[in-house]
Amino acid sequence: MPAIVIIPSRYASSRFPGKPLCLLAGKPMIRHVYERAREARLVQDVFVATDNKLIYETVEGFGGKAIMTSEAHPSGTDRIAEAVEKLQATGYMLRAADIIVNVQGDEPMIYPQMIDDVISLMDDERASMGTLAKRIEEEEEIFDPNIVKVVFNAEGFALYFSRSPIPFHRDEWKDLKHLTIHGSRLVVFKHIGIYAYRKDVLLSLSKLPSTRLEEIEKLEQLRALENGFRIKVKETEFETIGIDTPMDLERVERCLSISL
Repeated sequence: MPAIVIIPSRYASSRFPGKPLCLLAGKPMIRHVYERAREARLVQDVFVATDNKLIYETVEGFGGKAIMTSEAHPSGTDRIAEAVEKLQATGYMLRAADIIVNVQGDEPMIYPQMIDDVISLMDDERASMGTLAKRIEEEEEIFDPNIVKVVFNAEGFALYFSRSPIPFHRDEWKDLKHLTIHGSRLVVFKHIGIYAYRKDVLLSLSKLPSTRLEEIEKLEQLRALENGFRIKVKETEFETIGIDTPMDLERVERCLSISL
């Protein structure tokens, strides 16, 4: 099943402007993400979708492929959808891609296997989208609203995503001051924000209005669930480190120096 990766990358950021171009181990961050995506076995092609000429030129300069998109997009999903429409206008999408993978542009340590895993979920014809989840191993992440949690059914299809702890383990959580997940039967999954979409699903979602639950939780994937699209989830053992601040950049720099 042909798949391409599109990496949304914008220059403006309230907490860290220009972060796609920040150097990590001598390379712009966006290049690390691009090169890791290229290493995935099931990926046919990789593009960066950006609203910034300097990012565009940087990607083209190291031999990558970039697509200019509008500055007005409220989300990465909308940016990717515009990129797909532009590729379709050139005839590329008619030849090349049934599956579109959204790889976040601020995760330079993403594992290529994670991309292959999310693509493989689309072998299930019932799945409109695919994504990953990891078991939470640190208690503080359970009640952290910045860590999105997910619950899914016996076949792996997502039931709900939330910033709240789900499912709520009533018996184990009677005393939240002494919460422990080690050595207990308590299992909570956090969502890992990589997505595979069927091309038509992606284009449809980008044209739908925001939904009630999406607005409440500020989670785009709830728009898909509220409109009846099925999201299949696979458990992963891999952890990623997203870069939101200069401090995150320093942490990833240390990790890269150890792995190189």
